[in-house]
Amino acid sequence: MALTTNTILICAGGGCISAGEESVKQAFERKLKEFGLDTVVKVVETGCMGACSLGPLAVIYPDGVYYQKLTPKAAEKIVEEHILKGRVVPEFLFEGEKEKLTIKEKPRGAEEIPFFARQVKIALRNVGVIDPMSIEEYIARDGYFALHKALTQMTPEEVIKEIKDSGLRGRGGAGFPTGLKWELARQQQSDIKYMICNADEGDPGAFMDRSILEGDPHSIVEAMTIAGYAIGAKQGFVYVRAEYPLAIERLQKAIEDAHAYGFLGENIFGTDFSFDIEIRIGAGAFVCGEETALMHSIEGKRGQPRVKPPFPVQRGLWGKPTVINNVETLALVPPIILRGASWFRQFGTEKSPGTKVFALAGKIKNTGLVEVPMGITLRELLYEIGGGHPQGKQIKAVQTGGPSGGVIPAEYFDTPVDYESLGKLGAIMGSGGMIVLDEDDCMVDVAKFFLEFTVDESCGKCTPCREGTKVMYDILDKITKGEGTMEDIEKLEKLALVIKDSSLCGLGQTAPNPVLSTLKYYRHEYEAHVRDGVCPAKRCKAFISYVINPEKCVGCTACARVCPTNAIRGEVRKVHEIEQDACVRCGSCIEVCRFGAISKVTPAVSSAVAR
Repeated sequence: MALTTNTILICAGGGCISAGEESVKQAFERKLKEFGLDTVVKVVETGCMGACSLGPLAVIYPDGVYYQKLTPKAAEKIVEEHILKGRVVPEFLFEGEKEKLTIKEKPRGAEEIPFFARQVKIALRNVGVIDPMSIEEYIARDGYFALHKALTQMTPEEVIKEIKDSGLRGRGGAGFPTGLKWELARQQQSDIKYMICNADEGDPGAFMDRSILEGDPHSIVEAMTIAGYAIGAKQGFVYVRAEYPLAIERLQKAIEDAHAYGFLGENIFGTDFSFDIEIRIGAGAFVCGEETALMHSIEGKRGQPRVKPPFPVQRGLWGKPTVINNVETLALVPPIILRGASWFRQFGTEKSPGTKVFALAGKIKNTGLVEVPMGITLRELLYEIGGGHPQGKQIKAVQTGGPSGGVIPAEYFDTPVDYESLGKLGAIMGSGGMIVLDEDDCMVDVAKFFLEFTVDESCGKCTPCREGTKVMYDILDKITKGEGTMEDIEKLEKLALVIKDSSLCGLGQTAPNPVLSTLKYYRHEYEAHVRDGVCPAKRCKAFISYVINPEKCVGCTACARVCPTNAIRGEVRKVHEIEQDACVRCGSCIEVCRFGAISKVTPAVSSAVAR
């Protein structure tokens, strides 16, 4: 067998695949074969490397050189120059490195690149590093060592104690202590118990769990088996949404390979412990992220929540004690068992130990996945790792926790990111979705966006959520259309508090959070819409007009040609005008104007024609 001289890791996460990863991979393979290097250079598709905005990404080992925004031609050049001649190709280096690199210098390693330097990868330890379809590569990274240790050297009680001592809290949103949940399930007297992995990740912009399943599926198989041993379960289910076909494919392969190696099934590692895992595919309802609705769905019933107690650890799936942990929580379990609770506690804070994976999205330069120690400040997360605003604008706020979370204004960006600190600000950790907002985002419109999502996703079982969120949405719609009153703002706030206190499940109880947090920090924007007829962010169409600056307009007609309603009048090389009654405020004109002659104003211009 020929020795491997180089390994090319190609990110095969969802972002890179959609950016053309497959064609880049084929170009690498084609060029390597052309030079007769295909037997000594290995091309490996990995899970998500994190920097989604820079895909397709590839890393060349043993040099550890990151390349970004690759095309098939770029891949061919990298083979010709880097692989064949040992010359780094500067134009495709990871962003931020190019200006510091001369052809004789070696690019800095990942640990020195700002996007990666502050990260501590525990849950994502193998994502973007190994071939997720290879159990051998997982084993080579200490895979299944924790399971072996648990089954051969520890009692179930000792496994639970290790997890309790680590302080691990559920990464799905609520932050409930994982070890305590396992202990409560262990104490239940029942002939059958179940272990469930909640992979029904549904927050807009969140893809942490999907990336772990796609990039490191064996870590979930191993963790679920350890959890099954600890609580006394012999059967596990992974509940994953149908929108994640790649995750399902790789997880199924991992389960089959684990069976073949004796890590799943009867008498694992020659012990008397047996455990198996099945995949259950959900239809993608957001409410099925709630644990009782999820269990109903697995049972073949409609995915609706029920009243708690009894809690799942007491009476769960098919009436049996059941533990439900989400993907990220489980991904942290094997390293804790292998390295110990004190090792895990060196990261994070006293009450929130360990790390957390966040999905950075919105108005941020480095979008993608990051894993950082708990306690890092939002400012460090957004500016040092996220790179700040892509156009250098002021970041106005960040929405954490998805539609169940709240906005945090810029003046609180020095707040440490942990469960307690975010809760004090009226936000939540949630599953880790983090959407960055800038001065162009209207906070009333942001609240309306998230509420529209929860209205659509409400299962309809309880009245406060089913009817109340719809009434709230209608009020927000009125305000953004210029039809709101000051009484509407008061009604909105009262209704939000009632829904929060009276809804049946977590979806309804947290649905008002975006409204309450925006009212808390940006009430003046609500009042500006109602009282002054102004949208401060110039976002709501009812409050803005597009106008042409006659001193800048050169009469190029570009704006008139793209206007869908022919609202722009003017002859060639003469100043143009916008007929406001015909303008639908789509913004097409401002996008094509190369002279900065068109701008938005608020309040809306009242005259029929405005320059």
